[in-house]
Amino acid sequence: RQVRLTNFGEEFALRVRDILRSVDELTDLARASRDRLVGRLRIGVIPTIAPYLLPAIIGNLARMHDGLDIHVRETQTQKLIQELADGRLDAAIVALPVSEASLTEIVLFAENFVLVRPGEDEGKPVPNREMLREMRLLLLEEGHCFRDQALSFCNMHSARPRELLDGSSLSTLVQMVGAGVGVTLIPEMAVPVETRSAAVSIAHFA
Repeated sequence: RQVRLTNFGEEFALRVRDILRSVDELTDLARASRDRLVGRLRIGVIPTIAPYLLPAIIGNLARMHDGLDIHVRETQTQKLIQELADGRLDAAIVALPVSEASLTEIVLFAENFVLVRPGEDEGKPVPNREMLREMRLLLLEEGHCFRDQALSFCNMHSARPRELLDGSSLSTLVQMVGAGVGVTLIPEMAVPVETRSAAVSIAHFA
């Protein structure tokens, strides 16, 4: 059975990409297509980006298109793919690659990792990927694609026993870093939300 975005899902994906390019263009976009986005849109999104991405997208779409009934489903990638296959979702925002040849993929944006480390480490040299492998790296629990991407970024095939915590959210990982437990990687878009109340510092990789 072929799995693909519905026409509505493809339209949504294209508009999300436009929104991410420039929020200032939303007004013109709404005027040009107000009659096109009408009905129910069932959109899935992975938890590692949902809190940071959805407010900029869903809120604007809902305000611009009052005929659009938006239903959001937040869960892990494999569940989203299955729900697309079952026809329960029109589109999903996930981390690539999906490794599902029958899915239609539209790249929306690229996101960088940043290193979250204790506040007292601010100003210290930024470790390279080889050095990260020797540090206590806090990761999301099994099943999150972000965990696999973090391991791949560090050129690690699997986590080592010295890893102290498998967290269920980025918030938990960041707070544990603030407590001096270790370091973690998060997407750059998560920095303003997740680090505002934690005693951590942020380092960008070259």
